[in-house]
Amino acid sequence: MVTIDLTTPPPPATSFLDGLPRRLALTLPELRHVASLAGDAPLPFDLVEAAGPAVPGGLEGRLGQSRGSAEDVAYAAALASLHDPDDSLRRRGLITDDGVDPGLTGAIGLLATPTLALDIDVAAPGSQVKAWHRQAGNAVATLATCDGLVFELAWFSVDQWPGELARAADIPDDIPLTESSVPEEIDLPFHLVDAIGEALRASRADLVPVLMSQHGEGVVDGRAEPLADNVATTAVAAIHTEGRGRLRVLAARVADTATTDIGLVSWVLLADGWHSLTPHQDEDEDDPRLRVRRTRPSDLATELAPVLAQVIA
Repeated sequence: MVTIDLTTPPPPATSFLDGLPRRLALTLPELRHVASLAGDAPLPFDLVEAAGPAVPGGLEGRLGQSRGSAEDVAYAAALASLHDPDDSLRRRGLITDDGVDPGLTGAIGLLATPTLALDIDVAAPGSQVKAWHRQAGNAVATLATCDGLVFELAWFSVDQWPGELARAADIPDDIPLTESSVPEEIDLPFHLVDAIGEALRASRADLVPVLMSQHGEGVVDGRAEPLADNVATTAVAAIHTEGRGRLRVLAARVADTATTDIGLVSWVLLADGWHSLTPHQDEDEDDPRLRVRRTRPSDLATELAPVLAQVIA
């Protein structure tokens, strides 16, 4: 089995990674221009014209819900108002008579030819961020945007990856955190959590105690607890009612430009912060279960480790 250790320092960085960390803010036209100069390197998302309806799989669709016609026009106008990409990149010294900055070219090339790909989607009140992390050997390149107009491009050695993952999971400072009715860890039948969510969405909160009473025990903070207990009932309902955002990481191994194995990490933003959602199935049980556990942004690399081990095995 092949694994990626996100805690052990890697071999010395290549020249492409010298002088890190390095981050650049690039507009969409600048990003497209650099990609074209790098041999028409494909970007991690499909590019479509800004004006007009959203195209499935396009950048707009990848960022979230489709915009209305008024917002389409506003987005197109904002895109059209940006400076000529070649001029702006030359003024910044990223393009010279000798060509494109080697670090920038290397980062774009790594985005196009990774061996491991992470697509990260983080949604919180008032914001949504899309990030693409691509790794090959000792190098990682990332691309992120919250509006589809300005992108942050970064590249670094793999030993810095845990910190970059934690950065992607940071909760915005303007989101207040309070106490949650969900404990540090709770383990429940998956179909029970799903059924309670359906009941709450149908405004049938009266069904929650009934559904809970039909099951024996759950595991709350490592202890078996009766699910008919009021504390457990409140906790399971809060998984749905407290939700204010989500984080999803789709991991995939890339071989010969084709995606092979895929894994998923999913978190939900509750009143007190992130909680991971981990489906699993015990050997002595037939029904799948869901483990909900309190997490921090710095836990994302640890949460990803077993998923990456399966993806690249």
